[in-house]
Amino acid sequence: QVQLVESGGGLVQPGGSLRLSCAASGSIVSTNAMAWYRQAPGKQRELVAGITSGGSNYADSVKGRFTISRDNAKNTVYLQMNSLKPEDTAVYYCNAIIRVSYSPATYKNYWGQGTQVTVSS
Repeated sequence: QVQLVESGGGLVQPGGSLRLSCAASGSIVSTNAMAWYRQAPGKQRELVAGITSGGSNYADSVKGRFTISRDNAKNTVYLQMNSLKPEDTAVYYCNAIIRVSYSPATYKNYWGQGTQVTVSS
């Protein structure tokens, strides 16, 4: 069994910063792709940023403001959010593709429980 636990959300003023963390724990062989998604009220869940061994990618709306990074030794992914705007307000979800078995090689997709980010004055 694998769990993703997020932390770091909260209330911040426009222009402020927050850092989200997501730690994976449990029966993990390795973590492959990791990503952050968000869902605002009345909207669909959208990809914010993703990271693999080959690099990272970002939604156009956050390029230049958000940075995704990971610590493979800790099975943890981070999202540094700067210059926050009211439109960044949403529940942010961590997602990870995790290898849970050596043989046969078995990969599963996991989601965190979500953390609220509110940008407001």
